[in-house]
Amino acid sequence: MTTMKRLHRLLAADRPAPRGMTLLEIMVVITIIGVVMATVTVAVLPQLDRAKIDTTKNSMVGVQGALKLYYARHGKYPDTSQGLQILVAEKFLDQLPKDAWSNDFVYTAESTSYKILSYGSDGQQGGDGAAADISSDQLNQPEKK
Repeated sequence: MTTMKRLHRLLAADRPAPRGMTLLEIMVVITIIGVVMATVTVAVLPQLDRAKIDTTKNSMVGVQGALKLYYARHGKYPDTSQGLQILVAEKFLDQLPKDAWSNDFVYTAESTSYKILSYGSDGQQGGDGAAADISSDQLNQPEKK
Protein backbone atom coordinates (compact mmCIF):
# COMPACT_ATOMS: atom_id res chain seq x y z
CA MET A 1 0.00 0.00 0.00
CA THR A 2 2.85 2.34 0.64
CA THR A 3 4.01 1.86 -2.91
CA MET A 4 0.63 3.11 -4.13
CA LYS A 5 0.91 6.20 -1.98
CA ARG A 6 4.39 6.95 -3.32
CA LEU A 7 3.23 6.48 -6.89
CA HIS A 8 0.24 8.79 -6.28
CA ARG A 9 2.53 11.49 -4.81
CA LEU A 10 4.87 11.29 -7.78
CA LEU A 11 2.02 11.63 -10.28
CA ALA A 12 0.48 14.53 -8.36
CA ALA A 13 3.78 16.39 -8.28
CA ASP A 14 3.96 16.40 -12.10
CA ARG A 15 0.54 18.08 -12.48
CA PRO A 16 0.47 21.85 -12.41
CA ALA A 17 -1.55 23.38 -9.57
CA PRO A 18 -5.01 24.69 -10.55
CA ARG A 19 -4.98 28.41 -11.33
CA GLY A 20 -7.54 31.15 -10.96
CA MET A 21 -8.29 33.75 -13.60
CA THR A 22 -5.63 36.28 -14.48
CA LEU A 23 -6.23 40.01 -14.14
CA LEU A 24 -6.29 40.34 -17.94
CA GLU A 25 -9.03 37.70 -18.25
CA ILE A 26 -11.12 39.46 -15.61
CA MET A 27 -10.69 42.83 -17.37
CA VAL A 28 -11.78 41.34 -20.70
CA VAL A 29 -14.92 39.85 -19.13
CA ILE A 30 -15.79 43.16 -17.43
CA THR A 31 -15.27 45.04 -20.71
CA ILE A 32 -17.57 42.65 -22.57
CA ILE A 33 -20.25 43.04 -19.89
CA GLY A 34 -19.93 46.84 -20.13
CA VAL A 35 -20.33 46.81 -23.93
CA VAL A 36 -23.43 44.60 -23.67
CA MET A 37 -24.97 46.84 -20.98
CA ALA A 38 -24.32 49.99 -23.04
CA THR A 39 -25.91 48.42 -26.12
CA VAL A 40 -29.00 47.33 -24.18
CA THR A 41 -29.32 50.78 -22.57
CA VAL A 42 -29.20 52.54 -25.94
CA ALA A 43 -31.87 50.19 -27.28
CA VAL A 44 -34.19 50.25 -24.24
CA LEU A 45 -34.31 53.91 -23.16
CA PRO A 46 -36.22 55.18 -26.22
CA GLN A 47 -38.72 52.36 -25.70
CA LEU A 48 -39.32 53.50 -22.12
CA ASP A 49 -40.19 56.99 -23.39
CA ARG A 50 -42.51 55.47 -26.01
CA ALA A 51 -44.21 53.37 -23.31
CA LYS A 52 -44.83 56.45 -21.15
CA ILE A 53 -46.33 58.30 -24.10
CA ASP A 54 -48.61 55.34 -24.86
CA THR A 55 -49.60 55.07 -21.18
CA THR A 56 -50.52 58.76 -21.16
CA LYS A 57 -52.63 58.34 -24.29
CA ASN A 58 -54.41 55.35 -22.74
CA SER A 59 -55.15 57.39 -19.61
CA MET A 60 -56.60 60.13 -21.80
CA VAL A 61 -58.90 57.59 -23.46
CA GLY A 62 -60.18 56.63 -20.00
CA VAL A 63 -60.82 60.29 -19.16
CA GLN A 64 -62.62 60.73 -22.49
CA GLY A 65 -64.91 57.84 -21.57
CA ALA A 66 -65.75 59.48 -18.26
CA LEU A 67 -66.38 62.80 -20.04
CA LYS A 68 -68.80 61.06 -22.44
CA LEU A 69 -70.70 59.59 -19.49
CA TYR A 70 -70.82 63.04 -17.86
CA TYR A 71 -72.12 64.52 -21.12
CA ALA A 72 -74.79 61.83 -21.37
CA ARG A 73 -76.01 62.60 -17.87
CA HIS A 74 -75.77 66.42 -17.94
CA GLY A 75 -76.05 67.30 -21.64
CA LYS A 76 -72.78 69.24 -21.55
CA TYR A 77 -69.14 68.75 -20.69
CA PRO A 78 -67.77 70.08 -17.40
CA ASP A 79 -66.58 73.66 -17.76
CA THR A 80 -62.92 74.57 -17.38
CA SER A 81 -63.40 75.84 -13.81
CA GLN A 82 -64.87 72.49 -12.71
CA GLY A 83 -62.11 70.64 -14.48
CA LEU A 84 -61.67 66.91 -14.17
CA GLN A 85 -62.31 67.06 -10.39
CA ILE A 86 -66.06 66.95 -11.07
CA LEU A 87 -65.62 63.50 -12.65
CA VAL A 88 -64.18 62.24 -9.37
CA ALA A 89 -66.81 64.03 -7.27
CA GLU A 90 -69.62 62.44 -9.29
CA LYS A 91 -67.91 59.01 -9.26
CA PHE A 92 -67.21 58.81 -12.99
CA LEU A 93 -63.55 58.32 -12.04
CA ASP A 94 -62.07 56.77 -8.88
CA GLN A 95 -59.28 59.33 -8.63
CA LEU A 96 -57.94 62.38 -10.42
CA PRO A 97 -55.94 61.06 -13.39
CA LYS A 98 -52.29 61.89 -13.97
CA ASP A 99 -50.06 61.34 -16.97
CA ALA A 100 -47.21 58.80 -16.97
CA TRP A 101 -44.84 61.42 -15.51
CA SER A 102 -47.18 62.01 -12.53
CA ASN A 103 -48.30 65.42 -13.80
CA ASP A 104 -51.94 66.49 -13.75
CA PHE A 105 -53.76 66.63 -17.05
CA VAL A 106 -54.75 70.10 -18.25
CA TYR A 107 -58.45 70.28 -19.12
CA THR A 108 -60.12 73.05 -21.09
CA ALA A 109 -63.71 73.10 -22.27
CA GLU A 110 -65.95 75.06 -24.56
CA SER A 111 -69.68 74.60 -24.96
CA THR A 112 -69.63 71.42 -27.06
CA SER A 113 -66.00 70.34 -27.03
CA TYR A 114 -63.08 69.84 -24.70
CA LYS A 115 -59.35 69.28 -24.80
CA ILE A 116 -57.17 67.20 -22.49
CA LEU A 117 -53.45 67.97 -22.49
CA SER A 118 -50.33 66.44 -21.02
CA TYR A 119 -47.23 68.60 -21.18
CA GLY A 120 -44.99 65.53 -21.51
CA SER A 121 -41.95 64.56 -19.50
CA ASP A 122 -40.86 68.11 -18.72
CA GLY A 123 -44.31 69.19 -17.50
CA GLN A 124 -44.08 72.43 -19.51
CA GLN A 125 -45.83 73.57 -22.64
CA GLY A 126 -44.03 72.73 -25.91
CA GLY A 127 -41.07 70.44 -26.34
CA ASP A 128 -39.82 67.61 -28.53
CA GLY A 129 -39.71 63.85 -28.16
CA ALA A 130 -40.86 62.67 -24.73
CA ALA A 131 -41.20 66.32 -23.65
CA ALA A 132 -43.69 67.08 -26.46
CA ASP A 133 -47.25 67.94 -25.53
CA ILE A 134 -49.85 65.20 -25.94
CA SER A 135 -53.38 66.33 -26.75
CA SER A 136 -56.67 64.46 -26.81
CA ASP A 137 -57.01 65.79 -30.37
CA GLN A 138 -54.10 63.51 -31.39
CA LEU A 139 -55.65 60.29 -30.11
CA ASN A 140 -57.62 59.42 -33.23
CA GLN A 141 -54.99 60.54 -35.71
CA PRO A 142 -52.46 58.10 -37.20
CA GLU A 143 -48.94 58.52 -35.87
CA LYS A 144 -46.21 60.07 -37.97
CA LYS A 145 -43.12 57.93 -38.34
